[in-house]
Amino acid sequence: MTLHPSKMLALAGLLAAAPAVAQAQTTRPNPRGKIEEAEIEIVKERVNQLPEATRNFEKITIAPPAKTAAQVPYTYPDYKLPADLLNPSVRVLTIRQEELTPQTGNYLKAGIGNYGTFLGRAHLHNTRSNAASYGLDLNHLSSSRGPIDKQNSGQSRTSLGVHGETYSGSTALGAKVDVGRERYNFYGYNRDRPVLPEADSLKQTFFRADAKVYARNRATDAAFQYDVALGFRHWNDRFEAKENNIYAELRSSYALTETSRVTVNGDLSFISFKDSLSYRRPFVQVTPAYNLTLNRLALTVGATLGYTGDTIRDVSQFKVYPAVRVGYTVTEDKLVVFAGLGGGLQRVSMYDLTTENPWLAPNQRVADTHRGPTLYFGFQAAPARALEVNAKVTLSNDRNLYFYNNSRRDSTKFDLVYDKKATQLLNIHGEIIYNAAEKTRIGLKADYNGYNVKTLAEAFHRPAFQSVLFASHNVYEKLLLGAELYTYSSSFGSGYRYGANALQPREFVRPTDSVIDLNLRADYRIMENLSIFAQGNNLLNRQYERFLNYPVKGINVLAGVTYDF
Repeated sequence: MTLHPSKMLALAGLLAAAPAVAQAQTTRPNPRGKIEEAEIEIVKERVNQLPEATRNFEKITIAPPAKTAAQVPYTYPDYKLPADLLNPSVRVLTIRQEELTPQTGNYLKAGIGNYGTFLGRAHLHNTRSNAASYGLDLNHLSSSRGPIDKQNSGQSRTSLGVHGETYSGSTALGAKVDVGRERYNFYGYNRDRPVLPEADSLKQTFFRADAKVYARNRATDAAFQYDVALGFRHWNDRFEAKENNIYAELRSSYALTETSRVTVNGDLSFISFKDSLSYRRPFVQVTPAYNLTLNRLALTVGATLGYTGDTIRDVSQFKVYPAVRVGYTVTEDKLVVFAGLGGGLQRVSMYDLTTENPWLAPNQRVADTHRGPTLYFGFQAAPARALEVNAKVTLSNDRNLYFYNNSRRDSTKFDLVYDKKATQLLNIHGEIIYNAAEKTRIGLKADYNGYNVKTLAEAFHRPAFQSVLFASHNVYEKLLLGAELYTYSSSFGSGYRYGANALQPREFVRPTDSVIDLNLRADYRIMENLSIFAQGNNLLNRQYERFLNYPVKGINVLAGVTYDF
């Protein structure tokens, strides 16, 4: 940097005067705020240079997580047509599912119909909460008259359910208590008799109670999943028969890695039964299994170990069955095929049997069913949006499979009968369901059951074919329309001819009626908290006999109102 000579002289003078100025400031300060004029020129010749950076034109890519074809649980619910029981669907369904709608937690229903039918229901529940859930449900449905001799075929059902559940972190603790009373009449008598029986002499009543406590894991992403329960179930009837059942249930799984897990499921039951017969029926069954998912392949390998205390028909009490399943995802979210080999014991109790057939005779010998070995295969498909198609074929070898046959002692009642040898069963199940945004729902479920019995004349009261065609449509969230069409093929029961020896009547097999039952319903919301409903059952007016000698009601209708608060 070069300075002009005149500027060098000025700078030297300034430096020489600086001490004098500083000394003068200590004795005589200058006025505040005065700035002397000066000119400073700085010339900077240095240039800072940065090294050239390396540029990367490739986009950063993050590999997506590997997709795993998790095993999809697939169950086929056993749908049954109740024996002449109404089950109206009253509440108008809510269509919008994107947002949680306000939950009042309480509603009352009441309705009346022909045959002296009355429906009442009260549902009381707390509002939506993250801390607890609790409530009760009270139901009553009765018909003072029925299809045969008016009050001689009346019936009623009343039930009360109370439940509660608390949430603490990922754990849910809960309890349920259900009690109920049912009344039926044995109206399957010969109506040509000169004097009709009194309704009270035909009466049968059931009392049921089921109490259970349970704990389960709410964290779906936890490695260990569990659902355990302990309960007590009681049943009795008018003929002083009693059944007590202490039971426990376990459903658990533990994730070893992202693609493998171990599951352990178990059931424990101890039944004590008292009638003119008195016996005890222990039951225990556990199924440990290893589950592995390899890309599109899902594999389960395990075994089912079961023990039952039943000793009828000389059937082994201890059983071991394979629990093997292979599933393959042919097209993701479109088609899954599966096949497996399994089996197991199926617990049978009077508590459950009398919900299927309320006209059982006293002093029945109940036994658990040995189902297996069982071979099954099928597929799950979603060929189009909102459309599901499922099918399954099952081949099983059953021991102690129960059938209902008219009792030789009293043909108005039914006995449990068993084939002395194994029963081969071929079940073909199919279902097609179309569900358009919860607004329109159409479906068809059908089953074919081929029973190969050896020592029984027929597979009594087990129809070979059964189906249900159902549909519902919600119109502007105001009007819900629904329809169900049930079909059951004819099955068989037994009739008896009494000759000179009344103690040894001659038995002959009689076919039951085929079932075609059309039900329609409509629910209309008048205002936010008030709706009305109407339902018609058996609109084809076919007084068919699902159980021999027991025709059902003809056309029966029910109408009423629902109030939310």
